[in-house]
Amino acid sequence: MPNLHELEAALPVAPLKLIVLDSAAGLGNQVNKYLVDFRKNVKNIAKNDPAFEGYVSDNYIADAVCYRFGTGEGKGVINESVRGKDLFILVDVCNHSISYTMNGYTNYKSPDDHYQDLKRVISAVNGKAHRINVIMPFLYEGRQHKRNGRESLDCAYAIEELSSMGVNNFITFDAHDPRVQNAEPLRGFDNITPPDLFARALLRSENNLIIDKDHLIVISPDEGALDRAVYFASVLGVDTGMFYKRRDYSKIVNGKNPIVAHEFLGDNIDGKDVIIMDDMISSGGSMIDTAKQLKDMNANRVYLCATFGLFTDGLSKFDEAYEKCYFDKIITTNLTYQLPELKSRPYYVEADMSNILASIIDFMNHDSSMSNVYTSAEKIHELLASYNSREIFAIPDDPA
Repeated sequence: MPNLHELEAALPVAPLKLIVLDSAAGLGNQVNKYLVDFRKNVKNIAKNDPAFEGYVSDNYIADAVCYRFGTGEGKGVINESVRGKDLFILVDVCNHSISYTMNGYTNYKSPDDHYQDLKRVISAVNGKAHRINVIMPFLYEGRQHKRNGRESLDCAYAIEELSSMGVNNFITFDAHDPRVQNAEPLRGFDNITPPDLFARALLRSENNLIIDKDHLIVISPDEGALDRAVYFASVLGVDTGMFYKRRDYSKIVNGKNPIVAHEFLGDNIDGKDVIIMDDMISSGGSMIDTAKQLKDMNANRVYLCATFGLFTDGLSKFDEAYEKCYFDKIITTNLTYQLPELKSRPYYVEADMSNILASIIDFMNHDSSMSNVYTSAEKIHELLASYNSREIFAIPDDPA
């Protein structure tokens, strides 16, 4: 864990408790294991102080559940006291694998269902917690963050609604547009970006990359992802480029203006390895088309990096694109639900975020600066130095 001495000198604001909704059970259990390990090994003054009973525990997950009635209605229940606790509620609104029965039919939970379950649990807290922190890795309705004409403004309204219910802090990752926090400027809003995790995962999967301007370039698949691509490229010390999505604004297909073509803006990529950075892979059509064009421009290896691998149309088109050598690796985090068959694909590499998420929770519980867990250029430079000296496999798996 980074800057451990700061945690050793800090006191928790309140006893720590996690509420892990069923949508994030796998990730939540991993985070809980790291927290248990952190606190058993840390030398904090609260560890042996009777006034901070429960600081060290074998389990920080509270017993909470959301039930469904036969009509499809639901209720949230917390089966233990959370009075005075510093609550962290973890939810994955993109988990489409969880089902419930309504009038004899099987339904699968949508993002709206997961959001309602989150509100049910907050309602069940009944205002008794010391503080409520919501960890929503994929921000609910994050893509509907701005208004064009007469349309809903879902993400901003959700943040405003949760704030009115008593949520003190929002923790999310790689928000599609972090300016949505302006909906509630007086609440905490932490938007974490994981480029060092991408770098670590990529370097562990490839042992012969040459990281310099002559051999590597970072590409943004559209103008929206340019900031993260520019940052990652500048830290790596390489050039960056961008694809511009030319759209047909006379049509709307599935709520979007269809893409007519991708136009590349950048330097020559002939013979270079390419990293494509984006916040999410949804259907994947745009990312695959970008990779294909890069290969047509004689790129060497192409790596697709996205915080959220949603794969809403399945993996068949990625399997086909991989067979055609359009890309070499896909790297995504485990912050959202992953298709069970994804990990068996030869092209997939996972960037595990459970450790860094546990660190975020621990530092917030101690009211310590979040800069301790934010990505730093120094962290990536250290990683690159180890890789260039071919010591990458000696680096601990713990990125935090």
